[in-house]
Amino acid sequence: MAEAGDNPLREGLRDARRADPGVMVIFGASGDLTHRKLVPALYSLFCDRLLPETFTLIGFARSLRDRQAFVDSLRAACDQFARRRPVDAAAWQRFAAGVTCVAGSFTRPEDFAALKQACEASDRERGTRGNRLYYLATPPASFEPIVWGLGSAGMVDRPFGAGPSTRIVIEKPFGHDLDSARALNATVHEVFDERQVFRIDHYLGKETVQNLLVFRFGNSIFEPIWNRRYVDFVELTVAESIGVEGRGAYFETAGILRDIVQNHMLQFLSLTAMEAPVAFEADAVRDEKVKLLRSIRPMPPGAAATHSVRGQYAAGSILGVPVPAYAEEPGVSPGSETDTYVALKLFIDNWRWAGVPFYLRAGKRLPKRVSEIAIHFRPAPHLMFRDLGTDSLQPNLLSMRIQPDEGIALTFESKVPGPAVRIRPVNMEFRYGTSFGQEPPEAYERLILDSLVGDPTLFTRSDEIDAAWRLITGVRRGWEEGRVPVRAYEAGAWGPREADALLAADGRAWRRL
Repeated sequence: MAEAGDNPLREGLRDARRADPGVMVIFGASGDLTHRKLVPALYSLFCDRLLPETFTLIGFARSLRDRQAFVDSLRAACDQFARRRPVDAAAWQRFAAGVTCVAGSFTRPEDFAALKQACEASDRERGTRGNRLYYLATPPASFEPIVWGLGSAGMVDRPFGAGPSTRIVIEKPFGHDLDSARALNATVHEVFDERQVFRIDHYLGKETVQNLLVFRFGNSIFEPIWNRRYVDFVELTVAESIGVEGRGAYFETAGILRDIVQNHMLQFLSLTAMEAPVAFEADAVRDEKVKLLRSIRPMPPGAAATHSVRGQYAAGSILGVPVPAYAEEPGVSPGSETDTYVALKLFIDNWRWAGVPFYLRAGKRLPKRVSEIAIHFRPAPHLMFRDLGTDSLQPNLLSMRIQPDEGIALTFESKVPGPAVRIRPVNMEFRYGTSFGQEPPEAYERLILDSLVGDPTLFTRSDEIDAAWRLITGVRRGWEEGRVPVRAYEAGAWGPREADALLAADGRAWRRL
């Protein structure tokens, strides 16, 4: 693991890099995230020879008392979830040789001492050179105890000189409001330098999200029209057909605004609207993201009722299968007013985007799973085809599909073949799977590799966290002071009617997906 300060960040998203020998410790290693995402991603990286043969994985959780049972559970997870299936027996045997576990509590110093001994044994026996990556795949309440435990056990080397590297990856949610996020940052910075902290948002590992930068700043035909002169409005959607999937107790403390909008959607927005970085380096990219987030107009309490909609799904059906209302989900409080749907109208107060509305919508129990960024361009200024019976032309549309079927489509007007002049919209489409002959890597593969080699470009910096929470905290304050009600919508619908009215008031409509 190269030190973050010495890493060739100009490689950015362009070139695959190989991790140095090191130890990765997963806290909460018995959990769902480890089995569904993290270890399948590590196995795929190992098969792609992006991890060294001496790579060592240590699982840390209270229940991990049998190494072989832990290894067997990881093999079963890779059989089901790994991108590279079926699992190759020889490759798995080499990968599993570096897997072990430590049973322990996040609050017991003696358990951290045992973990430290296991890491040092790996240095001696497998040549991992003192390099460490700590991955917090735990509930947020465990973040601070783990950070303090690592610091107290002397398991964190500050990033000075060319010695061993120590880094920490922290999953979302990073805080639940502005004050708690600042408090968590203060705790983390007591033990880790900011250069060692990798706040992960797995959406930023998706190819289409990464491709936003290449698409915008690597193609000269798009950047000149990426502004208020040519763009009418921008639409961002994160739709899920699933409900809370047994996480009702967690979702009660979060809601869709905190769970999706504060991180995923504001990251989409910042990459879509930010200015060009001075260089393709981690801090240069993140500087521009922070500038963009700080340029978003705060939502005053008086505007909350006209610029936002809150919703909660009622009983309905998804693909013909009946599903319960949110209020009937396990762990949900009776009479809950937690938002499972939110729509926002935001403005960016800068030279490029002045006056252009950005409409955001996110929700659960919607008709389909789809995440998309749509750029709606202004209509053509002169209808020269009016005399031919064509009274209106559809404005051009650029859509970036983040999931599923990652790709980009451009909609434009074209003449229908034949003697008469008839016009209709057509699509020019690019998909990763068909264009490159292979499916893109899983998002966690990219982000885990970046954290191992010390490239923070796709991770969230502390001032980004602060700027995002400042905006979201303002929205929530507006809901409370403006008494914005939670509107019901039937599961399987595209949200409450009031969300359609939000755009209809501006003479616009949500894109049909």
